[in-house]
Amino acid sequence: KFQEIPTFSNGVIWKFLNNSSEMKRLVVCDFKDILQCAIPVFEGLFPPDHDTIVQSLLYRFVQWHVLAKLRMHSGSMVTFLKETFEKLSCKLQKFQKYTCATFNAVELPREKRAHKKRASQCAENGNTSQESSGARVKKFNLLTYKFHVMGDYMSTIRLFGTTDSFTTQIVCMFMPSCSVPDVKFGQGELAHRALKMFYSLTNKLDTPAQLAKHECRRHVL
Repeated sequence: KFQEIPTFSNGVIWKFLNNSSEMKRLVVCDFKDILQCAIPVFEGLFPPDHDTIVQSLLYRFVQWHVLAKLRMHSGSMVTFLKETFEKLSCKLQKFQKYTCATFNAVELPREKRAHKKRASQCAENGNTSQESSGARVKKFNLLTYKFHVMGDYMSTIRLFGTTDSFTTQIVCMFMPSCSVPDVKFGQGELAHRALKMFYSLTNKLDTPAQLAKHECRRHVL
């Protein structure tokens, strides 16, 4: 049903080219489009009592997402975000307790193909595998890191501002031991890219010292 949804405006809703359950290498816009279109797509797919739970859960997810990504917050809006998260948590627990317990969910076809491929490779290497040939049963799990950190958004927004003003990809820390004063070394998710770039500028002799010099020079410039 995702493929039947037309595009909307300039980059608001993109065209779904593939089966959403088989999509790989999803980026931010893919997750956003799936969430924005999920309510009409899932409408009527479940029995009436469970459909109400699913539709309400999706609505709370969209509401929380919209509030969390606002580019301007006030104290009352952060409080409203907290209240929305509490309602979302209740919906998630209800979904896990009733809807997930009613239906038997199994892994996706690509997941089944992947574990069958691993099993065949183990058999070729002489290792015995206990994996079954059928699709595995999948359980909805709330005890994950992503669900855990959703409760930290409110305090993070109060401390650092809106979510578009900071990123874990660019995180810096002060290094007083450096010979250059007031130099900050990147410690984020993309810090390894700078080292790879600097490595090609070295002569491969005493590499750590040369990488440190390049890093200090980059911050000074």
